[in-house]
This record gives sequence, structure tokens and C-alpha cells, in this order.
Amino acid sequence: MSRIISALILAVAAVTASASEPLKLAANAPESHIVVKGDTLWGISGKFLKEPWRWPEIWRLNKDQIKNPHLIYPGDVVLLDMSDGTPRLRLGKGVKTSGNVKLSPKVHSELIDKEIPSIPAHVIEPFISRPLVVGEKDLENAPRIIGTEESRVIVGNGDSIYVLGVQEEHPRWYIYRPGVPLKDPGTGEILGYEAFYLGTAVVKRPGEVTIMEVQTAKEEIIKGDLLVPAELPDLKSYVPRKAEFELSGQIVSVYGGVGAGGKDSVIAINQGIQHGIEVGHVLGLFTKRTTTYRDKDGRNQTKELPEERYGVVFIFRAFDRISYGLVMEAEQPLVAGDAVHNP
Repeated sequence: MSRIISALILAVAAVTASASEPLKLAANAPESHIVVKGDTLWGISGKFLKEPWRWPEIWRLNKDQIKNPHLIYPGDVVLLDMSDGTPRLRLGKGVKTSGNVKLSPKVHSELIDKEIPSIPAHVIEPFISRPLVVGEKDLENAPRIIGTEESRVIVGNGDSIYVLGVQEEHPRWYIYRPGVPLKDPGTGEILGYEAFYLGTAVVKRPGEVTIMEVQTAKEEIIKGDLLVPAELPDLKSYVPRKAEFELSGQIVSVYGGVGAGGKDSVIAINQGIQHGIEVGHVLGLFTKRTTTYRDKDGRNQTKELPEERYGVVFIFRAFDRISYGLVMEAEQPLVAGDAVHNP
């Protein structure tokens, strides 16, 4: 389907800035940028802005475009426009020569590469369609491995497995194991159970007991492990943005069971769809620590320290009461219990 990007951008209504501070350009912000394969909306925005999540403001997008912009494709030229005194980005058509953009008609083929994603697709793809959070009863009827090739205790790539309970035709499946419960750091309430991803399998021969072949084994696969259909991931280019209302929560866990995380870590937070969380929301990461000290009488006292922001996280998947995000910036290690608020 052909698209007319210039008209789309010029026609949109300007969005009132959600923050009181004016947009701040990045140091040495370029006058233009030619989009290449591998770019992301976050990365391009960071070339022009100190705060990449304020992307909708510098593009002056409306709400519909924010959720699914279809703005940027490889070969497009992003221009920094200061003609009205405030920075905005727009698309020019042409090629860059000697530091300047020479405008000329440009035809976009229907075969052009797909739109640029918000954040690195290869990082979040494993978390888009695989089961991450499941309810306790959601596991009861999942297809289950009941046997392995030559009765092996552990199977790997290329090995056959025997699966009971396959009720639908699907060529490719994910293998997983119920993981640890996800508990709210504040209340201790169980928000769900994190599914532990093990690998993929394809159907060799359907039947009451389906024979499958393990395609990829990220971890050890054994009898009793469960399977779900592997759907194609939906990696829409949701624009990174601040929520239009106040959001406040805590980090529940760092994915993979590690104690601390940093930039490029995937984290779970105790805010979900019922709290207004949407894919594309950007939240600030804040320290939430306490210190123990002795008062003037020599007694031990505990005091909560002021919260300090040290990073930001991009929400890429939301469930009812919990969401997953990719840490885009982190000046120090993050741990479960740290706070998340509007950036």
C-alpha cells in the first residue's frame, strides 16, 4: 500500500507538550539524518533530543499516530525544522550531499523495508509472543511432553518429543516451564506466574500423541514441560511517549532471575493495563532505598532515602496487572523494589 508521509505529517494537529519545560536539543544535534536499516525511533530521537521519549512533541503527532505512526522508513530523510522558533522534525525527500539535504521527488516502492521500530526489534522479539505471565490455572490444559526420544532425560536441538493434549493445528510451538510467582514488592500479592522459556518445536506427525522435533533449545527440556502455539510477533512502531497521567509503581523482577540489571535488561513492573499502562509508555527508574543509622541516643533507626532518577524503561508488553519493559538508559544497577514513575 502506498503512503504519502509528507501530507500526513503536515495535516496533524500539534500536541500540547505534556511537560512544562521546553524541548531540549541534544548536544550537536544534526540538521538532518538519513534513516538506515537498523535505526529505531528511540535512536533517531536521541540524535535530536536530550529526552528521546518526548518524540511526539518534536514531531507534533496526534494520538492516533502516536499508537501506530508508520512514519519512518529506510531511505527517508529526517529534517530538524526551526522555522517557527521551536524545534520540530519532519521528513524531507532527497539525498544528503556535503552536509546539506538536496530536496527532490522520491518514490517509495511497495517493496521498501518495513517501518523503523520504536526500540531494537531483535531484543524484544523473544518477549512479544512467548508466554511471559500466566495465571495459576492457565497451565492446567496446556499440551505436555510425556516422552522423549530414546527415553532421554534431557533433549536438545533435533531431538524428538512426544506431546499429549495438542488440540489445535499449528506448525510451530514454544516450550516453556512454569516459573516463579511474581510478587508485588509492596504488598507481597502474587500478580501472576512468569513462564520460563525453553525453546521451540515443530510438528512432525500429529495424533493423539503428537510427535514434534525440537528446533531450538535455550535451556534443558524434560518430560512435563509445556507447549503453546508460536504466533508471529507484532512489532508495531509504537512511539515512545510519556503517559498523559501520573503512573507510579515498582520493579517486580529482572527477567531471567538475576538479582540486578542495567541497560538492555528486561524488567517486570507492578503496573498493567488496569492501571492505564500502554505499549510505548516510557517510565523513569528511581532508587528506592533505605539506610540504617544510630540516632543521638545510640538507637538503630531506619530512614527511607530520597528517590533519585537513574534511568528510563520503555514498556513493550502489558498484561492486566503487570508489564514488561526494556531498560533504555541506566546510570547504575537496578534491583527489584526500585520505583517507576513518569520520567
